[in-house]
Amino acid sequence: SSIHCGTMFRAVFRLSATGARSLARSRPCYSAPLASRCYSHAKVETDEEFDARWVTYFSKPDIDAWELRKGVNTLIGYDLVPEPKILDSALRACRRLNDLASAIRILEAVKNKAGPHKDIYPYVIQELKPTLTELGISTPEELGIDKL
Repeated sequence: SSIHCGTMFRAVFRLSATGARSLARSRPCYSAPLASRCYSHAKVETDEEFDARWVTYFSKPDIDAWELRKGVNTLIGYDLVPEPKILDSALRACRRLNDLASAIRILEAVKNKAGPHKDIYPYVIQELKPTLTELGISTPEELGIDKL
């Protein structure tokens, strides 16, 4: 059931204003954690491998502020909304760096990426609520900065 939910979660974000796009994952051939070249014979990364790669990237105990920002910018640049487990890992990296501003920017970026799909951001916040509470991170809405 959770696999189906995750698949549906990804599928919702592959819709464009002009209609449904191919549900095949489309990503640039570069990323912060792993650079690769685009060749037609290259192995296609599964959703699970993609998620695991980013969780591993943000879970590095020695990640620095530049790597955090680079990873978040690359991740947000993809044609998808990151899964809550990736965001959990990124928020924990923000906490390790004592970087509250980046944590809030991540949440704002997720809301922006969800675009017209108004049910996605509340779902992500619901999934991240235990982590947000544990880490002492308030949402933009709780801080009142979503109305600025």
